[in-house]
Amino acid sequence: MRVNTSFRRALIGLVGVACLGSGLRGAETSAAGRWRTIDDKTGQAKSIVRIVETNGELNGQVERVFSPPAPSATPLCEKCTGDLKNKPLVGMTIMWGMTKDGDGYSGGRVLDPEEGKTYRGKVRVVDNGRKLELRGYIGISMIGRTQTWVREP
Repeated sequence: MRVNTSFRRALIGLVGVACLGSGLRGAETSAAGRWRTIDDKTGQAKSIVRIVETNGELNGQVERVFSPPAPSATPLCEKCTGDLKNKPLVGMTIMWGMTKDGDGYSGGRVLDPEEGKTYRGKVRVVDNGRKLELRGYIGISMIGRTQTWVREP
């Protein structure tokens, strides 16, 4: 009887560890979380963006802007058009509508507040979940830019 009880406990422990491990792997490769955006031209950290996944869609909102390089920690989207014109960047949604596509996400849009332009976008989590590659493009993916963001702890 003791052997069976010990065996059951060991089996339950192994199943628990396996579930925990698989859960962590999924969390590491998720694009959801807080990301430090890095300017692809200067290499400087620009902001913190929180990405959430709701109903299978990724949306990213600016939580914080670093000053410098921005002239202010509360800049406005001066080059944006329409409803976003002169709205605060902090709190602004700059990425939306991306859905799972193989090992990444695509089909959404990304706003470049410095240019005030919206591009098609795709996202891929790399480096065991430590980095995120965001590609903004016009028409086909080959015509665009990629930024690599770093996951915030």
